[in-house]
Amino acid sequence: MPHSRSSRKRVRQNDKNRVSNLRVRGAMKGQEKRVNDLLAAGKVEEARAELPIAFQKLDKAAKVHVIHANTASNHKRKLALRVAKAAKVAKK
Repeated sequence: MPHSRSSRKRVRQNDKNRVSNLRVRGAMKGQEKRVNDLLAAGKVEEARAELPIAFQKLDKAAKVHVIHANTASNHKRKLALRVAKAAKVAKK
């Protein structure tokens, strides 16, 4: 248990920040999952439409330091690659 006034405040801040970070991280992961599920179902055009939204969520998470900027870039790259590969297969 925190004893000093400042450490009690720090606990409150940490709890508030944790909830906020979970919200951002959940939105990011949920959108990534949505794109991957659409690709798995073979709905390439819908996945392509959801891709910019996933990019926005990843950029937002990096902006507020929930994830590192390079991690966001790696996730964006991998998602775009999956969508491009699925689109190429769907054309054949």
